[in-house]
Amino acid sequence: MLVRDVMARGAATIGPGETLQAAARTMRATGASMLVVSEGGRLLGLITDRDLVTRAVAEGRDPAWSPVHGTMTPQVVACGEDDDLVTAARRMEEHAVRWLVVLDGEGEPAGVLGVDDLAAVDRSLAARVRERTGAPERIAPEVWVPAWEGEETWP
Repeated sequence: MLVRDVMARGAATIGPGETLQAAARTMRATGASMLVVSEGGRLLGLITDRDLVTRAVAEGRDPAWSPVHGTMTPQVVACGEDDDLVTAARRMEEHAVRWLVVLDGEGEPAGVLGVDDLAAVDRSLAARVRERTGAPERIAPEVWVPAWEGEETWP
């Protein structure tokens, strides 16, 4: 099965100068848990609902004033529409991401592929990706949060 058969076409987008509050409202309005950050047709990054919580809220940023570019993930991992799902899942595992931007034949964003999209057609493949992307050693150190003295936890 190919990525084009499973992906969500036409990802919701937001500009890097928009506020985190605007990002959250766009997510709510579109039902998306991830937005593509772009400006002038240029892909700049991604912002997820998880980014909003583990970066912005955890650090006490004011969502009404804080811009998306300060919280977004600038590393965008992509795949092609014609890639098979196993290749796409391996890319997710390799980069410890839950989302891939899907590019069309001209290299333009055509949509997104999330781990939930994988789960809809292959639960074991999605489980492997979830296991790798949720592994504590793969999470960036800045999101490590001490729960209370003597114990640490992951957000």
